[in-house]
Amino acid sequence: MDSDADLGQHVKIGAYSVIESGVIIGDRTAIGNHVTLSSRTKLGADCKIFHSASIGEIPQDLKYDNEDTFVTIGDRTVIREFVTINKGTNALGKTVVGADCLLMASTHIAHDCFIGDHVIMSNLATLGGHVTIGDWAILSGGVLVHQFCKIGEHAFVGAGGFISQDVPPFILAAGSPLEYSGINSVGLKRRGFSSEQRTEIKSIYNIFFRSKNNRKDNISKIKKEIPTSENTESIIDFINSSERGII
Repeated sequence: MDSDADLGQHVKIGAYSVIESGVIIGDRTAIGNHVTLSSRTKLGADCKIFHSASIGEIPQDLKYDNEDTFVTIGDRTVIREFVTINKGTNALGKTVVGADCLLMASTHIAHDCFIGDHVIMSNLATLGGHVTIGDWAILSGGVLVHQFCKIGEHAFVGAGGFISQDVPPFILAAGSPLEYSGINSVGLKRRGFSSEQRTEIKSIYNIFFRSKNNRKDNISKIKKEIPTSENTESIIDFINSSERGII
């Protein structure tokens, strides 16, 4: 362990782990065996890092030129075996994983990604660079995400899906090619969304995905027919801000 590392209280570090200079580890965080925390990595409090994880290594981006960038991991996040998380590049300067996330074995988060809170990435899920994932989203096993894609809050992506366009909030996305498969009713119910809210979200997406009109016209129809609410605005803002298009 480098003498420049900053460890909080009651931190546990397993055998053969490497803690490089400038690493910050929050209180009560547990580091397993054979873990590598590269320079300028910051871990929050109460995290659990399982054996052979690699956090903060340089990105697999040929444009990277040894710039001073970092990774930050939020409180209570669990990182399982063989997870790899690369630091940022000059584009963003950092890779961010929020609080209360679960990154299952062999997942990969590339440079300059921004992962919200309570996100679950199942085994072998892989993110290209600059991917953004909203709070409470779930990626099933083997999901592949193209660089610069965005996944909305509370979205659920089925196993083995390839994401090359943005996945809007609150939906289920599955199949090959990936497509809208309804709203994430079970997840929304578990997180306290009322029956009325779930019905509203379903009505919005029925117009957007099921109507035969073009999607620009469908947005106008949503604004006319669905009362304005926080969920309505969240969905419309996500769709309007999409740069890669919607699945």
